[in-house]
Amino acid sequence: MSSSSVEEIPEMCKDLFTQDGVLLKMSNGRPNNDPNAVGMLCLVENPNGTKSIEWRPNDLITIDSDTQDQEWAVVNTIGRRQRTLSGNMTSDYASARARIIRIPLEELKFFRSSRDNIQIQFSSKQGVWQHTFHCQHGNAEAFIANLRNHVITAKTRRNRNTYMVVETNAEAQVLNKSFAELDIFSENTTDVVWNLVSNFTERPYATTMEAFSKLTDIVYYGNEVTHERRHREQPTPEDISDLTNALDENRIETRKSDEYEVVTIESILPPRPHIHRNSPLSTEKWDGLRDSEGRITEVDGVKQLIFRGGIAHTIRGVVWKYLLDYYPWNITYSGIKNLTKKKTQEYYSMKLQWRSMTAGQESRFSEYRDRKSLVEKDVNRTDRTHPFFAGDNNHNLVVLQDILMTYVMYNFDLGYVQGMSDILAPLLMLLVNEVDTFWCFVGFMEKISTNFDMDQAGMKQQLVNLQQLLTFTCPELAKHLDSKDSGNMYFCFRWLLVWFKREFSYPDIMRLWEVLWTGLPCRNFHLLICVAILDDQKDLLISKDYGFTEILKHVNELSMCLDIDRILSTAEGIYHQTISAPHLSDNIRLILGIPTVSRPDGEYPEPEQNTEAQNGTQTDGNVKSDEADLEEVMYQIGLDMNF
Repeated sequence: MSSSSVEEIPEMCKDLFTQDGVLLKMSNGRPNNDPNAVGMLCLVENPNGTKSIEWRPNDLITIDSDTQDQEWAVVNTIGRRQRTLSGNMTSDYASARARIIRIPLEELKFFRSSRDNIQIQFSSKQGVWQHTFHCQHGNAEAFIANLRNHVITAKTRRNRNTYMVVETNAEAQVLNKSFAELDIFSENTTDVVWNLVSNFTERPYATTMEAFSKLTDIVYYGNEVTHERRHREQPTPEDISDLTNALDENRIETRKSDEYEVVTIESILPPRPHIHRNSPLSTEKWDGLRDSEGRITEVDGVKQLIFRGGIAHTIRGVVWKYLLDYYPWNITYSGIKNLTKKKTQEYYSMKLQWRSMTAGQESRFSEYRDRKSLVEKDVNRTDRTHPFFAGDNNHNLVVLQDILMTYVMYNFDLGYVQGMSDILAPLLMLLVNEVDTFWCFVGFMEKISTNFDMDQAGMKQQLVNLQQLLTFTCPELAKHLDSKDSGNMYFCFRWLLVWFKREFSYPDIMRLWEVLWTGLPCRNFHLLICVAILDDQKDLLISKDYGFTEILKHVNELSMCLDIDRILSTAEGIYHQTISAPHLSDNIRLILGIPTVSRPDGEYPEPEQNTEAQNGTQTDGNVKSDEADLEEVMYQIGLDMNF
């Protein structure tokens, strides 16, 4: 890999794609325990038009203790990044830049993924892997998909997860220039006629060459083809750029005639189906799905019934234990008794650990002391208007606090973060039993634990995914939000953090949660719930021309005003509408957990492993621009105001 001195690094780069929570691994392939070895993996466009892969380390994260008492200060308790340019600006500036790794795409020769796409490696020379990165949140699928939009690749024979770069962005620019010299355009560039092959969006440059080679000089003008209209002019670089952008965005539609196909740029989704909600899973149906020993015989069928209509309240407490992985689906009646006994002993053993801590121990254990104080403050203001938690000396508040403190001992790395009490409260109200509630809470947290990560990488990735889904399904609203400094979707932070707990009543949030716990009909269905709510508010948001602050205020005021059945039906309709779209992109497929479209790559030998050079010493990079600083400020404003 090439490296540059600090002075040679460009000052302004545009981020094309970013992935937070990426660990730079050591040269021996082991995880790096250095907290500064965690950062952000990016695809960037440089000022000169070239593109690069960059890894930037996170700044140190601190907790602003002055804000922890605020009702909505969730972000501050998670942590904020310090600015590296404060204090000794010269030394901090150079130090921050020196830790950035840059890999120019024109030098990239190979890249590969492993461990279910959690690990990704890059190489600029056969036989040498210079850098290895580990994704701590999710995997590298989205990053790889975006990278392959900027380079043309072929899979190697040995490893189908190893890609050889056969054409770089610079080579693609040369190809674009060659297109500009082809005599294929008419006077009116809107009358261009192409005969495209079906896999256009998967091989944009190669397929463009094939398509252009098949062009005729036919220009459809009413029923006549005139000599004057056949006169062609050379396409401008902007014409080619517009075409390429349309291909990359999968906005291609063809109309077939007897002799040719006319290409138009479209992104119209198919009609949205109306989804009818069914009745909840009843006691009779539930009992009928058990065998004589109590095992659930049709797990997929149960989940389908729950997804379609929820669960009858009379059996909700039992079924939730299965959905939240407290009970295995194949457990018997006798197995439940044994499991309950074991889990009860385990719970009280952990509870005893913090209950038996002396005042002296606590005084010397600052992390524990701070978490205990935060739990106490949050419990005292959790759903106090609800009868289950109302009044002074409420025993349910004591149980709520005990469960949260025991969870701190169960998962001290995560500990307690504001918002967890919101997640726990409906579980306790339904289940009442302290032990059952704790283990169901553990199961719920396993599903959403990345929401509470210190570096917020999990939340930021969800916001990015949500923005991409909204852009695909409702581009008009996405464009409006972007014009109002709200395209980052920060106003949806509260929805995602506590899974809409503050937006619905207790009965409605229970129904929504159990539907989401089924994992149907796709991955990240909760993001489609967000899209459904925004789709319902689209006309108002656009017609009122709301700005950033007004959007935040309006979204908060939707609390307790949403129709859960309508939202669920709309979200499922959007799902079916999306997956039926002919221009469905790989990015959207990855977000929804749909298999990506296979492409007929060639086969090339892969580079051999060289562990000595696995972790390079390249120090090229760039500092955050003023625009990036503004983005961080807007992010904090969105979170603080929205939660």
